[in-house]
Amino acid sequence: MLEYDLHQLRAAELLRRAEQERLAREAVQGRRATVRTAESESHTGRTRRLRFPRTA
Repeated sequence: MLEYDLHQLRAAELLRRAEQERLAREAVQGRRATVRTAESESHTGRTRRLRFPRTA
């Protein structure tokens, strides 16, 4: 019985850890998507200028 209980505890811990990692990945992806949309909105309607003038 002890081995079965340890197996159940280990399985539950692995499920919790996997769920935490999934949530962390989703949070990172959400932040990246937010940054991408903010960047695309800020550059609409503008022509992109070079940072430095072109040399001859």
